[in-house]
Amino acid sequence: MQSPRFLLSKRPNMEAEFDIPSHFLCPISLEVMRDPVTVSTGITYDRESIQKWLFSGKNKACPVTKQPLLLDADLTPNHTLRRIIQAWCTLNASHGVERIPTPTSQLDKTQIVKLINQARKLPHTQLECLKRLRSMAAIHGEKHRNSLEAAGAVEYVASLISNTDQSTMEVAVEVLFYLRSLESRLKQLMSKDGEKIIDSLVQVLKRGDYQSRAHATILLRSVFELADPNRMMSPTVELFIETMNVVRDQVSHQASKAALKLLVELCPWGRNRIKAVEGGAVSVLIEALLEAQEKRACELILISLDQLCGCTEGRAELLRHAAGLAIVSKKIFRISHMATDRAVRILFSISRFSATSAVVMEMLHVGAVAKLCLVLQVDCKFKTKEKAREILKLHSRVWKNSSCVPAHLLSFYLHRHDDQIIAIVSVYN
Repeated sequence: MQSPRFLLSKRPNMEAEFDIPSHFLCPISLEVMRDPVTVSTGITYDRESIQKWLFSGKNKACPVTKQPLLLDADLTPNHTLRRIIQAWCTLNASHGVERIPTPTSQLDKTQIVKLINQARKLPHTQLECLKRLRSMAAIHGEKHRNSLEAAGAVEYVASLISNTDQSTMEVAVEVLFYLRSLESRLKQLMSKDGEKIIDSLVQVLKRGDYQSRAHATILLRSVFELADPNRMMSPTVELFIETMNVVRDQVSHQASKAALKLLVELCPWGRNRIKAVEGGAVSVLIEALLEAQEKRACELILISLDQLCGCTEGRAELLRHAAGLAIVSKKIFRISHMATDRAVRILFSISRFSATSAVVMEMLHVGAVAKLCLVLQVDCKFKTKEKAREILKLHSRVWKNSSCVPAHLLSFYLHRHDDQIIAIVSVYN
């Protein structure tokens, strides 16, 4: 078979004719490929030509092999072929061939708009549209954010997030997950349809698979970060239930951290602590703390428990759990200065507001008292020492003669003074 002929103008009134390697030509446009990409069938096309082919909505098969293409198929850049074509262009520069620049692979806004408009007119194509947007956002999200944003992709996807079809809802959440860096758009959506978006994400947490739940959790944290104070004070108990289920089910490491951070950010607002307790947060957090190994995860759990122990309901739930006091006490000195501080704060809340005789004795038996005595000897924050000292003041009458406190720590107790038993250290670090 004879090679294609290429006719180029070298300079005015002069023409140069020469052969072009056939594999340089796009099978669709029959022109030299500027940005060669390979589809799932193994055939390479110029990106612009194959995107137009796919975006038309009528063509779902490979133009060469006629095999079906995945609706959200990746277009894999063929960097080797592109470099060969560029080298060939350079060698033939004397014939007037210009070197093909390295492509930026910028998505065409008009193609995205066309795809979205078609999906709006033909509802049965919505899922297909979402899958294509997912492919664009997942592979090129940061690079092509301007095109996706300008085409109204965020608004369109958000409009489908409350779709009654589970598959459509889950893919919509996934696309928004990849586009969550478009903060200005998300903030506008939150001010307009915040409640609907949050409710839809909660439903995905409730009914979705592990991947969808992970994306929804991370997205929930992103939207709450952009929400106004009124929105921060109005989450439902169901939101706390499903967010804590993500932690309990260990959906993913990233999702668990996002859930814990969301809990930390929501608890200071309004009655959210009580809602979180009603949603089972305390029990889930204690169980997670029993298994947690990673430093930041432990810190986030202890911060959350500290916040929840700021209300009566939270303290009651921690004391109701058989391992509550024990695991909090165990984490003192085990994780970080921050974790130690939070653990002591939790014990302070319990000692000051919920210290029945049974609780005081439990603190002694699980080692909390011995740890508090050690806090007074080691290098830690002054406020942490003060809280430990206050706890020991409150209940020293019960603890001072107990065999559960190591003998070498008893020297840190003084006898009655002004009707109080004061615990101090003889030498400060």
